[in-house]
Amino acid sequence: MKMNALHPIFYPDSIAVIGASKDQTKRGFRSIQKLVEDGFKGAIYPVNPKEASILGRVAYPSLAQIPGKVDLALICTPAKTLPDVIAQCGAKGVKGVVVLAGGFAEAGEEGRALQDRMVAEAKKHGVRIIGPNTSGIFNTHALANIVGFSHLKPGGIALLSQSGNMALSLVTEAQANGYVGLSTYVGIGNESDIRFHEYLEYLRGDKNTKAVIAYIEGMKDGRAFVDTLQRVTREKPVVIYKSGRTSAGRSSAQSHTGALAGDYAVSEGVLKQAGAILARKSDEILSLAEALSLLEPMVSRRVAVLADGGGHATIAADTLSERGLQIAPLSDSTKQALAAILPPSAAVANPVDVAGGTDSNPAVFADCARILLADPGVDALLITGLFGGYGVRFSQTLTEVEIETSERIATLHQEFGKPVLVHSLYGSLYADLRPKPLALIRERGIPVYDSLELAVRCLEALADFGEARRRPLPAIDTRRLRSKQFESVIAKCRHEGRTVVLEHEAREALESAGVDMLAPALVAGTPDEAVRAFHTLGGVPVAIKVVSRDIIHKTDAGGVKLGLADEAGVRKAFAEIVEGGTRYTRTHEGRDPDITGLLVTPMAPKGGIEIIIGVVRDPSYGPVLMFGLGGVLVEVLKDVVFRSLPLTEADARSMLGEIRAAQILEGVRGAKPTDKDALVKLMLGISQLCTAFPEIAELDLNPVLAYPQGVGILDARILLEDEASVAALAH
Repeated sequence: MKMNALHPIFYPDSIAVIGASKDQTKRGFRSIQKLVEDGFKGAIYPVNPKEASILGRVAYPSLAQIPGKVDLALICTPAKTLPDVIAQCGAKGVKGVVVLAGGFAEAGEEGRALQDRMVAEAKKHGVRIIGPNTSGIFNTHALANIVGFSHLKPGGIALLSQSGNMALSLVTEAQANGYVGLSTYVGIGNESDIRFHEYLEYLRGDKNTKAVIAYIEGMKDGRAFVDTLQRVTREKPVVIYKSGRTSAGRSSAQSHTGALAGDYAVSEGVLKQAGAILARKSDEILSLAEALSLLEPMVSRRVAVLADGGGHATIAADTLSERGLQIAPLSDSTKQALAAILPPSAAVANPVDVAGGTDSNPAVFADCARILLADPGVDALLITGLFGGYGVRFSQTLTEVEIETSERIATLHQEFGKPVLVHSLYGSLYADLRPKPLALIRERGIPVYDSLELAVRCLEALADFGEARRRPLPAIDTRRLRSKQFESVIAKCRHEGRTVVLEHEAREALESAGVDMLAPALVAGTPDEAVRAFHTLGGVPVAIKVVSRDIIHKTDAGGVKLGLADEAGVRKAFAEIVEGGTRYTRTHEGRDPDITGLLVTPMAPKGGIEIIIGVVRDPSYGPVLMFGLGGVLVEVLKDVVFRSLPLTEADARSMLGEIRAAQILEGVRGAKPTDKDALVKLMLGISQLCTAFPEIAELDLNPVLAYPQGVGILDARILLEDEASVAALAH
């Protein structure tokens, strides 16, 4: 296996500290101190022209005078010195540098220019930069800690963070837990050179990392991160906390999709699609990573609950159901085996309540656990209640029995290969308060929680991770054909200097991608042509809509008339639409609109659920598709979800079930379920179109009527990128 280019930076044989100091409050002192205290086995080179030695190490006036090679340099000097210092690092052959200083791109244009100069020097000499504006890095397995955190426990969880305080919080929580160990930390900083996704790719191949935590505020290259994330989560779990949930995000007057695509809403859908486990509370981040690093991903969502009290059994059942997990139905043989060892009052249907059957002999927990784990319908086991604290609650003589029981349960976990989690009233996060049976079972690889809700949340994560690993990756067809029909439409738009694709043109584009438009539509330039279109369509009631590059929101401009059933109504509607559109545009734009004509189409069949489907080009992740409830209240309800393109069938189906009103699609009050296959086909067709044509900036179908059979698109809107943006995307 080819070694990742970042490996020498995180497993350095030698470290230079540029700007080393004897001042104990300076990073140039504390970093050397930590390296010495932790027993770093490589060479440590302080660099300071004014000192002969620091902490017993020879200090060198410059990098050039260091006698040996240098893999990693920690730069503690001011921002303005960085371009020259990087050049010196390049001349010395330094592979990577950690730049602590702020005052670069985050500080304005002058700082951005300084950062550009620094990066240019680095690229010239082949030096990789971590930061600037970073708190540093550590690798506990290499004993290379240049952050200054104390009492780090080596382990399997890596941490990528854009917040030094969040990193410190998680490190402190891991220390309080007493069992969670960390492998690597990176303070991401400005991403001036090494990007978020490069760290993730490095951790994919790091043998000492079993799971990754990422605290994200924003990314320089979100698309590359998502592509990398898809690969990494096939092998290792990645827990992400994305800040900015309440941000108003971007807003666009051009389309509903643009208005609804706030940063967090898009990130949530796209990162989940790529296989990430999203933490929504800061105090669950480490616990999720701990469970995912210790336990197998679930093969389904079926959980057995083993409780020593009805209260916890009921709470567990409620919480599991609320989290989308299933209370596993137990086989008759399983229930019979449980009944044979438990009191008559015990509940042997899932959740299992031992009803005092463990009070004098906690070993019964292990007996029950074996029976439950052996049931082929059970994919994970949650033990909840007093377990581990019987020696505290009842008699110290039970402690030894519980210790033996912990050993047996840990062995069962290994034997059956199914996740086992323990919730205990005595499962305090603080290791020194935890009873010996719980300490032992955690040492043997079974996580222990003092919150039942958190234990269930971790089971949910194990189920989600299992599903993510089984989900097919999008198949990118390199032979993907761009329809000549839509290419000619784009060429016409460019020639006429417009980015608005008119509705009849948008309908043609969708049809070329295999989307069934359900009903034909004709463009009329005069009232007489509108009447002829009415008769051509069979004389059925029609809808008439304005077709204009200047009128995006047709309803606002009075540009839509519905249910027209005779010639007189068609003529009257034509005149009113033209008059209203002209008045609206004069008021808002100060000029007359360019009206191509009016679109005449049969009225859609009654009934159907209003859906919105759209695509917007996110500045970080690229094209993303939105699905949700449509209609005039879409921007108020905001019941929408997002996925990045290209879309798989599994992605599309997951979106149908993820909106809050998913039950409406199943049919309510006697209504038939909507045609989900037709919705999925529509979403995949749009994905194909927008992936084939990066010229599409936004696409809006609102509303789409979802029927028990088929779908009907009532309005189609496409906006194009300008030519300069398309050229930039190509590069």
